[in-house]
Amino acid sequence: MLGLRARAAQLPCASASAAVAPTPTPSLSGFARRLPLLASASLSPLPPARTPSFSSAARRERDPPMRPVSRPTTRVFCSAAATAPREGKELLVQHLLVGEQDVRLLVDLEKNIITGGADLSDLAVEYSLCPSKENGGMLGWVRRGQMVPEFEEAAFGAPLNKVVRCKTKFGWHLLQVLAERDQCVMEDIAPEELHAKMQDPNFLEEAQLIDVREPDEVDKASLQGFKVLPLRQFGTWGPVMTDEFDPQKDTYVLCHHGMRSMQVAKWLQSQGFRKVYNVAGGIHAYAVKADSSIPTY
Repeated sequence: MLGLRARAAQLPCASASAAVAPTPTPSLSGFARRLPLLASASLSPLPPARTPSFSSAARRERDPPMRPVSRPTTRVFCSAAATAPREGKELLVQHLLVGEQDVRLLVDLEKNIITGGADLSDLAVEYSLCPSKENGGMLGWVRRGQMVPEFEEAAFGAPLNKVVRCKTKFGWHLLQVLAERDQCVMEDIAPEELHAKMQDPNFLEEAQLIDVREPDEVDKASLQGFKVLPLRQFGTWGPVMTDEFDPQKDTYVLCHHGMRSMQVAKWLQSQGFRKVYNVAGGIHAYAVKADSSIPTY
């Protein structure tokens, strides 16, 4: 993946502007390069925890040489059949990319998948021009508005698990939708609203409350019920997040001023947490606007 930085700059990659304090944690830029077709940085730059693998359980023996086939007309921009628009859905997508002039290669690869039983993720590693090849072509969970229009149209019109062909300004793609789910929600919650909720004992039992500040900050000020997961220790708790927390439950994330918590909230959303709330302004705003008994620092 690192050897493809120059090429990645030419693709419509998601940006990774947010940064985590320097510790031996996974690379944030690596996650951005796994989403090469995103048109905006709406997903968090934090690396994914346990991205599902849809490759074969065991590597197949190398397929026999592919026979050349007739060159198709380049006027066909997408081979996906029109289906439901999937409004309000997110799709788990993998793909491979070849050059605009490599139509014969594209068709050979497509035929090798359909009739030869090859796995798209294996072919992506060997042939794709996209930096996502290092992850088997996996783009992760995507939603409308995050991809270039032609790719989005193909992905949201493709039947589950069927490999379809698509052409964009970057070249030819073979893409496959592996799964779909309802779109996850991530939004701010005002300190006053959170304070009102916290007066209800049932809320404290049912909600998942996460404080991503460092231990020395928590010693200065804290809120009842919040579990401390310091962002600098992301490499420790990130990979097991879905083991410790339920993605189906409402999750609230807190930090000092709302910036680090926003980063983690976006990452949780990308991992399938259905409803994630970032405490706007952090614990400082909570102390100033909702509960003056909480110290400021």
